[in-house]
Amino acid sequence: MKIIIDDKIPYIQGALEPYAEVVYLPGSKTTAEVVKDADALITRTRTVCNEALLSGSSVKMIASATIGYDHIDTAYCEKAGIKWTNAPGCNAKSVEQYIASALMVMAERKLGPLAGKTIGVVGVGNVGSKVANIAEILGMRVLLNDPPRARAEGERGFVGLEKILEESDVITLHVPLNQDGEDVTYHLADEKLFGRMNRKPIFINSCRGEVVKTAALTQAIQTGQVSGAIVDCWENEPNLDPELLSLVDLATPHIAGYSRDGKAKGTEMSVQAVSRFFDLGAKNWKATNVEKPAVTEILIDGTDKTTQQILAEAILATYDIREDDARLRESIATFEKQRGDYPVRREFPAFTVYGKINQIKAIEKLKKLGFKI
Repeated sequence: MKIIIDDKIPYIQGALEPYAEVVYLPGSKTTAEVVKDADALITRTRTVCNEALLSGSSVKMIASATIGYDHIDTAYCEKAGIKWTNAPGCNAKSVEQYIASALMVMAERKLGPLAGKTIGVVGVGNVGSKVANIAEILGMRVLLNDPPRARAEGERGFVGLEKILEESDVITLHVPLNQDGEDVTYHLADEKLFGRMNRKPIFINSCRGEVVKTAALTQAIQTGQVSGAIVDCWENEPNLDPELLSLVDLATPHIAGYSRDGKAKGTEMSVQAVSRFFDLGAKNWKATNVEKPAVTEILIDGTDKTTQQILAEAILATYDIREDDARLRESIATFEKQRGDYPVRREFPAFTVYGKINQIKAIEKLKKLGFKI
């Protein structure tokens, strides 16, 4: 059998070679001619898997090493008898870390103490649930909005979007991109939505670019309907809107989920899915040689520091969102290269915090975040 793999998927080389002919290609070069005689594709969001790519091919299975799957024409695949999978939750902890870093930077710049502030989480799947958890650890009041879950599980624990728009100091989106159906999210954040925001919140988008209407967010920042914005996912990537980039507080090149841990998990889930489908014998395969950060120990002198200051020091030592922001602003044209050559980022459990931390509350929160103490 033959498997075509996106050459930007990490840790995968050698995983399937014992079972198949494996071809590694850039997503842009995964064409209909190339996939014609392939049995399986392991891909990322940059490869659109639709009838134009797949018609007449021998592809029986597509595994995307990403949580998103809007690049897969699922209706066509089901009609053509092509099995497809994604990697739900693989990068949830990575996005949690990204949001934590963003909150700490914005606390310093605009928000002040996070304890008691209200955060509205729109979309409470694998990622949104993790973000809600970390917000609670940071002492925030958390409002959850997820209409599909509310219908399936009952309204308890969820609120309507209007309550989030009225009461939130921070609003963060974690929804899939749905172009139609009962829960359309395309341009969910439009002029009407921003116009209903009551507290001039900090607005964060780290899910899908097309969920937010660029012109609407630009206007919302200019008119003060939001007091700040953090954007990781952009409409028309990699061709960002330079005006919006100039206005947001923090801008990053669609890398919220790009921790090495999240990438390894997505790769593992894809290899295991292909193995199960074709019964190859690699259903328990694990990624190896995941890079370690340059420094794994974080020294903190907690003397005369608040709990938030201690947490901020630890969180930003693992990942400082301002570095990604500076790189993107310096070279907007290298958006894709910055994603492809993204530096090593590891999640909280890869780090040990030590030093003078006399606050039991801070130590407990560090442990809840996943740090070793």
